[in-house]
Amino acid sequence: MRSLNLGILAHVDAGKTSLTERLLHAAGVLDAVGSVDAGSTLTDSLELERRRGITIKSAVASFTANGVAVNLIDTPGHPDFIAEVERALGVLDGAVLVLSAVEGVQPQTRVLMRTLRRLRVPTLLFVNKIDRRGARDVLVTRLTPASVALASVTGLGTRDAAAVPYGADDPAFTARLADVLTRHDDALLAAYLDGPLPYARLRTELAAQTRRALVHPVLFGSAITGAGVAPLIDALTELLPAEPGAPDAPPTGTVFKVERGPAGEKIAYARLFTGTVRVRDRLRYGRDGEGKVTALTVFEHGADAPAASFTAGRIAKLWGLPAVRIGDELRAPSENGSTPTRSAHFPPPTLETVVVPSRPSDDNALHVALTQLAEQDPLINVRRDDGQTSVSLYGEVQKEVLQATLANDYGVHVTFRETTTVHVERPIATGSAAEFLHTPTNPYLATIGLRVEPAPSGVTFALEVELGSMPYAFFKAVEETVHETLRRGPQGWRVIDCTVTMTHSGYLARQSSAHGGFDKNMSSTAGDFRALTPIVLRNALKQAGTRVYEPMHRFTLDVPADTLGTVLPALARLRAVPQTSSQQGESAVLEGTIPAASIHALDQRLPGLTSGEGTLEHTFSHHTPL
Repeated sequence: MRSLNLGILAHVDAGKTSLTERLLHAAGVLDAVGSVDAGSTLTDSLELERRRGITIKSAVASFTANGVAVNLIDTPGHPDFIAEVERALGVLDGAVLVLSAVEGVQPQTRVLMRTLRRLRVPTLLFVNKIDRRGARDVLVTRLTPASVALASVTGLGTRDAAAVPYGADDPAFTARLADVLTRHDDALLAAYLDGPLPYARLRTELAAQTRRALVHPVLFGSAITGAGVAPLIDALTELLPAEPGAPDAPPTGTVFKVERGPAGEKIAYARLFTGTVRVRDRLRYGRDGEGKVTALTVFEHGADAPAASFTAGRIAKLWGLPAVRIGDELRAPSENGSTPTRSAHFPPPTLETVVVPSRPSDDNALHVALTQLAEQDPLINVRRDDGQTSVSLYGEVQKEVLQATLANDYGVHVTFRETTTVHVERPIATGSAAEFLHTPTNPYLATIGLRVEPAPSGVTFALEVELGSMPYAFFKAVEETVHETLRRGPQGWRVIDCTVTMTHSGYLARQSSAHGGFDKNMSSTAGDFRALTPIVLRNALKQAGTRVYEPMHRFTLDVPADTLGTVLPALARLRAVPQTSSQQGESAVLEGTIPAASIHALDQRLPGLTSGEGTLEHTFSHHTPL
């Protein structure tokens, strides 16, 4: 059977989870459609999700339609939980981007659409809530000009609203469809100029261009009433890519979610791209992790069920991989791994807060809890400095959820200090330092020399010494400790955009005492290199010098033109710099840059400045010297 791994994405409250429930009900998985308001949905399984009425963690459900096994991933819509969307994107075959017919194109909708187009993920657009009072025509062209509506809406804004599919007998529709498709295919354009194209060929070309993410079909409906859901299911199986995979090839896959079981064991959610994985198979993951699959469950008919194996194209939960991390690549034991190079789809958090346990005695328990939560969300980025524990955040809602999770799941009650902006450090020049064996300043049985120099982007570890000059485990210890040390530079922030080169190395070979046993006082260990590396690297950074940078966001502000007189001075006070402006009817659109530290204040003041009519869209742009 062909399989389709489908993501459901949307701005918060567009009806994404309700649509997931309706799809599962239409496919016969659910006897009744759950309600977000009532906390009875299948995919919002966390107590906190049910209580708040929002999706916090990605969830997987499944159904079968038209001979296709669909693994449906319901992702959060609130921008504070964009990291969950980030991880799902790497395993998707296609996506449905949900819009609200009441609110129209919203800021998060634009962010998601831009990302889906950049990654070339085949995407359908579904305009939801056509039955709601206040529903209106949504200008989907504001998202992408490469869109084509496959239906019209009758009774818009009423309980009787319905989606009426266009067909071959509608010349206006076939003309619009041909116009969109011929923009991407010269041969089709030449045939079109010779005369009308058969509708069957247009439909075939629509599927082909949708699967190549060149065109985005638009459908309409209501997750509450079920209107338009049957045509959406048909479009999923007809227009999005669903392939059987290669079950006989060596296994390759990706871990996109990690959670803890009742006994504290790690459970990995994995998409398999090729091959077959069976219980008791050994798998390599990450750089050099390896484990035996002790159990697995596959998603079928709504939930996951125990199975003996799963094959290419499917999603499963795996037990038995104790050190697995989100983003790890799965492979056969004979295949070597490498450091993941997958680039981020969304910018990292630019906010940070200090977490304070209500009871000082809970400090260790807090650190353990946050470390486990960071396994599920690496962008939390837990760090301890001077006895304080800090976490990175996307926004205040995420802080509230983290506080409730710590209390409910770990019994640790916490408060937070004021949210601050996450800065970074970059080296100004080149700096070098070294510590040698048997010298008064070096208490460790190791020789390490390091050079730090600026780099265009990212952090790279390089060698100027022979790889065979000492055991590989010692080089690995140095490299890992370099990355760990760079998390806190001389001025207290993460050091980025640099190359660290190992210039000197030396060790004492394994030696035994008079009684014949290994004597660590006479032989170098990886611990010596882990302890000495921070000292050498900090000295090199001190010589190079670092500069602190603050994050800047690029913003788009859509406001009534007659409010510019009050908006522009407010932007100046927040250190925002408008760079372009344009007039669209009675609205003015401003684009520019603003410090991340000012975004929250602008978001709070905007309704008062624009009588509630202004909209703000923003995303991380770059760092600038502070």
